[in-house]
Amino acid sequence: MVPSPGKRKMAEKLKKGWTRVTFGDVVRLCRERSANPPDDGFERYVGLEHLGPGDLKIRHWGEIADGTTFTNVFRAGQVLFGKRRAYQRKVAVADFDGVCSGDIYVFESRNPEVLLPELLPFICQTDHFFEHAVGTSAGSLSPRTNWESLASYKFTLPPEEEQRRILDVLSEMTGLFNCYHDNGSLLNDLMRRFILDEYERACNKAPMHKISDVGDIKMGRQKAPKYSRGINPRPFLRVANVGELELLLDEIEQMDFTEDELTRFRLLFGDIVLTEGDLISEFNVGRPALFRGEIKDCCFQNTLIRFRPSELVNPEYALLLLEGARLSHVFARAAKTTTVTHLGLGRLAEVRIPIPTMEDQITAVGTFIALLNTRAAFRERARGIAALRSKLLPEALT
Repeated sequence: MVPSPGKRKMAEKLKKGWTRVTFGDVVRLCRERSANPPDDGFERYVGLEHLGPGDLKIRHWGEIADGTTFTNVFRAGQVLFGKRRAYQRKVAVADFDGVCSGDIYVFESRNPEVLLPELLPFICQTDHFFEHAVGTSAGSLSPRTNWESLASYKFTLPPEEEQRRILDVLSEMTGLFNCYHDNGSLLNDLMRRFILDEYERACNKAPMHKISDVGDIKMGRQKAPKYSRGINPRPFLRVANVGELELLLDEIEQMDFTEDELTRFRLLFGDIVLTEGDLISEFNVGRPALFRGEIKDCCFQNTLIRFRPSELVNPEYALLLLEGARLSHVFARAAKTTTVTHLGLGRLAEVRIPIPTMEDQITAVGTFIALLNTRAAFRERARGIAALRSKLLPEALT
């Protein structure tokens, strides 16, 4: 007789040397603090914004000498887990010592002979673990999971020899992920150089026009509780949806729009949205992304400015120009900074950009689109490997 799936699963759990454990039994939450990080020899800090979703490597950080209030210490080899908005899937392995945000937990294996330290980050990246973290998060605007909830997560742990076999496969996949990620980053650098070169060439040869003279600009609708009653909800874009010359559409929020407001704030194919403000750096204001009709009846929040190009500008070339202006610090010089840097509708309207002939625009657009598409292909491959990796481990541990 063939055993039922449930009995097969139970039998697998009872394989020799395998144990059912809770996360807190085999993982320690590290609580080391530094009252004065520079005096303690630390040079870098890591915030939640420095961790990339699905990426186990810390590729960005801040310099403590530039100022930080973070005091949570992490050491090379420990695992950093983003406890705020856990659905963003931010996990990384530290390869240097530093301090990190209070929104990041620092984990390590309690006993390397029971749980290999190298396997811990992969466990934290599984779909099952994230589902548990998200399901135990509390808070509406900025949900956080707590250690007690994470410590209760249960999973099956194989013996050390089996852990090493699993780790060999996962490490190979991570190497492949890094290869695609790094190639995508190199291509992104190449694209930036192309944009800056084309923008400078156009500025030197083409007539300059105010942005408001070559397209229609409009600020988005304010987000407020009165627009969250579910009367006529519509999707809308916000700053979090604007990436590097691309829209990030995994998390789309909704709020109410009347039919008249929908007409005024609906995005059309070929519209460009720009970030209006930035808390971190004035050089981030004006980040553009092109809307290609991905979402029906999609509107935009007042943290974004919509630019609708006239017939004088090809939409893809307008995207190139706006990014060129940002990279050349044109928007930073036009912006106003208090606590937050704001570009503002009026200041953006006065910014001047070059408008070459349509023939020159189309020539540049051909190269620009090829670079965008190739970068997207590398990133999609990396995301696919990360997704497969997160599904592989739970199957190996059942």
